[in-house]
Amino acid sequence: MKQRMVCALVLSLVSCWANAVEGDPQPSVMWEYFHERLLNNAEFVFDEKVQVSVPPFAEDARQVPVEVDARALTGRVEKIMLWAELNPIPQVLNVYPSAELEKFLAVRIRVEQATPIRAAFLMDDGIWHVGSARIEAAGGGCTAPSVVRAQEGWEDHLGEILGARFNTGDNSRLRLSVSHPMDNGLVDSIPEFYLDQAELRDLSGAVLARLEIFSAISENPTITLGIKGQPETQLWLRDNNGNEFTAHIP
Repeated sequence: MKQRMVCALVLSLVSCWANAVEGDPQPSVMWEYFHERLLNNAEFVFDEKVQVSVPPFAEDARQVPVEVDARALTGRVEKIMLWAELNPIPQVLNVYPSAELEKFLAVRIRVEQATPIRAAFLMDDGIWHVGSARIEAAGGGCTAPSVVRAQEGWEDHLGEILGARFNTGDNSRLRLSVSHPMDNGLVDSIPEFYLDQAELRDLSGAVLARLEIFSAISENPTITLGIKGQPETQLWLRDNNGNEFTAHIP
């Protein structure tokens, strides 16, 4: 019986490694699954021009910084996707940028265990350019109790937005922080309650970027976007309960 179990385990491992894709900088048996589920089996390339930066170890698995810099890519970006492959809720963020955005973003996420982090840029040639990194973690970031909910009067600050713009030569970066618990439904007796949509607009109302947000993002989420020039902007957000929040960012 024990020998049969060992053989079954070996066969299972061989099968998993057989599914790893050649050339993957972070070999993962889950790549084909996400290639089909998120990228619709479209043409892709693992591209070193898409730089994904994470700390070597998640000291706080509830607040893991991820930075994506793809400014070396040429062409127009149609869509950006960010996900953590081994999270129970893998998707982090989808961005639909205008030509006014740089190919740069940063965000803090939750991680449940050590996992590859992927950022994929769909370019105007129809090809996904994928960058990868791996974060080591002790685990539990997705199922840990909420810190926000433990703070007295947190409801009074729901939706408060802090925004700042930092000049980077001729361009700028917008750092946006929103007070919200971002409940993911994985903690007992606390239903999903998270920001799920956002738009960054200029003062005329034109959309500079549209974001689809998932509950893998950390509590009190912080998002940084690179923007061309130094325009004044407005941020609009909505959560899955229909609450809407806005702020002007000079």
